Amino acid sequence: MLTRLYTHVMDLAARRSALRWLAGISFIESSIFPIPPDVMLIPMILANRKRAFLIAGVCTIASVLGGLAGYAIGALLWEAVGAPLIEFYGYVEKMDHFRTYYEEWGAWLVFTFGITPFPYKVITITSGFTELNLMTFFMASVLARGLRFYVVAGLLYWFGEPIRGFIERNLGLLTILFVVGLFAGFAAIKLWL
Repeated sequence: MLTRLYTHVMDLAARRSALRWLAGISFIESSIFPIPPDVMLIPMILANRKRAFLIAGVCTIASVLGGLAGYAIGALLWEAVGAPLIEFYGYVEKMDHFRTYYEEWGAWLVFTFGITPFPYKVITITSGFTELNLMTFFMASVLARGLRFYVVAGLLYWFGEPIRGFIERNLGLLTILFVVGLFAGFAAIKLWL
């Protein structure tokens, strides 16, 4: 089943509308959607390596714009939207403690978690809620998301076919490692906070 899903995503990645779909997913992932854009980014680049950096650019811009939407949710819609989303991810009880860290380390937190598998939406909403300086948030987001997506694009651009073969041979293992990494990121944050 996983192989069929991978093949389907690879087919979608080669379509003309793929870039728009990637932009949409990148945007909503930064504020509310649980699945990261890498699910489309990687197959899109593998399907057309010549466009790797264009694809990474679209992903970065849409992700940062979505991050601004997440910031607005935290700043303006905390009670109606932000708190339920943060509660869904299990962080409501830690918000006061987190706010203390944000006062001193906000830019570094945005940057660090912007390049990890940790759900970026938690950081964007929290940044708005804690009233992190908007320009600081924006710059840290541009750097983090750009680094994350351009490094992936660069690796796939330079090592495309061998990487594609590796992914296709080890898809199950890579999926498990991604999920374990995601949960490990959640656990690390819970322990740290």
